[in-house]
Amino acid sequence: MQAAPRSERIWTAALVVIGDEILSGRTQDRNIAQLAAWLNVQGIRLAEVRVVADQADAIGEAVNTLRVRNDYLFTTGGIGPTHDDITVDAIAAALDLPVIEHPEARAILEDYYTTRGGVTPARARMARTPEGASLIPNRVSGAPGIRIGNIFIMAGVPHITAGMLDALTGTLEGGQPVVSGTIGCWVGESEVADLLRQAEKAHEGVAIGSYPFFREGRTGANFVVRSPDAAMVATCIADLTAALEAQGHRVIADGI
Repeated sequence: MQAAPRSERIWTAALVVIGDEILSGRTQDRNIAQLAAWLNVQGIRLAEVRVVADQADAIGEAVNTLRVRNDYLFTTGGIGPTHDDITVDAIAAALDLPVIEHPEARAILEDYYTTRGGVTPARARMARTPEGASLIPNRVSGAPGIRIGNIFIMAGVPHITAGMLDALTGTLEGGQPVVSGTIGCWVGESEVADLLRQAEKAHEGVAIGSYPFFREGRTGANFVVRSPDAAMVATCIADLTAALEAQGHRVIADGI
């Protein structure tokens, strides 16, 4: 599938992270960061993230809310072979669709498990999809991800998710990728808040993030300038650097 041409419109995506193990703290999620980075390259902005328990109502409510107000919705977790992997059933119910055994998914599993003990009833669960879904290739562990409408249902294991994202690269319509530049300064964030606000206002289409820290017994902050326009980022960083230096602050390129 070929992606449509880049446009000036801002395309957005949301992520629903599914799993009791995330909410309990037993597992630390790494999919948010990797999805955000991947989406940026596709020209799509990750606009919001929800973490929900392995409960059908919670999954369904999150999916139906976020799929409507974003161009794309991704979910991670809950599509494995065990009884508590309920993501497929919950999303199908939310969309008022039946769950079927997808013939192509079943064939993929049959091939993958030929030398791995065959397709057991538990493994066969990974061939179940909402009716009308297509598949996202999974080169890592056989069981494919699922696409239904603007929803992408993916594994929770980060390296498997990464493989599925790789398979989707270049297939989604998006805008211009966001570029960024960073400068750092040993200054309290509150001391330059007005300066940052003025810089952002003076450069339309630019967003400035401020990330304070305490290090080496001193307070500092890194300022990240983001925009789809690389020239605008460079101009804003130059102007912000000049403004900080005019106040007597030493600016460090690329951050501290």
